[in-house]
Amino acid sequence: MSALASTLSSDIKQIFGTTWNSRNGIVVPETDDVALSNGAVKLQAAVLYADLARSTQLALKNKLTAAKVVRAYLSTMARLVNRTGGVVRSFDGDRVMGVFIGDSKSSDAARCALKMNYVLTKMLRPQAQAKFASLKDFTLKHCVGISWSDVLVVRGGIRDSNDLVFVGAAPNFAAKLSEIRNSPWNTYITTSVYNHLNKASKFGGNGRNMWTSTRRSVGGTERHLYKSTWHWEP
Repeated sequence: MSALASTLSSDIKQIFGTTWNSRNGIVVPETDDVALSNGAVKLQAAVLYADLARSTQLALKNKLTAAKVVRAYLSTMARLVNRTGGVVRSFDGDRVMGVFIGDSKSSDAARCALKMNYVLTKMLRPQAQAKFASLKDFTLKHCVGISWSDVLVVRGGIRDSNDLVFVGAAPNFAAKLSEIRNSPWNTYITTSVYNHLNKASKFGGNGRNMWTSTRRSVGGTERHLYKSTWHWEP
């Protein structure tokens, strides 16, 4: 066995034998708040994923333009998370993850998603098409998924190269929901999120329900979800 293989085997054995030193969290932790060796924070959270669609096709048109569009998307979506009661804890290519906790976590996350839809359709898309000739015939789209569950936050990686990992149903399911491509239905939430929405995040100014019941196969299993085409001006 090579020296590297021996080190990797030792790492696996050590991690598998770890006893977690876990605590209940009252805020979304930052990386330094969780011990790399055995730290873990328990949260009850609504997790939001916003995913820019067709980014590969966008890059094939013009890489420099694509970089500006993706950067603008991540910047505006992250700012909305932070301004709507959430905390950004991950970027993955053209996708951003926001974590919401507290009594109004589901409502805050849903409101954030509808604001994201406004920014994408009313601001980012028209400005991109007006600015870049290569996007005249390209329609920017995205999808936002939100799920709610207990989450365990641990720190993964090695010294000087690590980050927080959110383990639980919510981050996994929200990520899958954000991969749905069914425009103009740009927001999908789980039943548990919908059931915890306050009146302002459920009904529009005209009293209409902003969410439509639907069933979809997600991760190989048919699920009862709620979807929306509505947007909310930031």
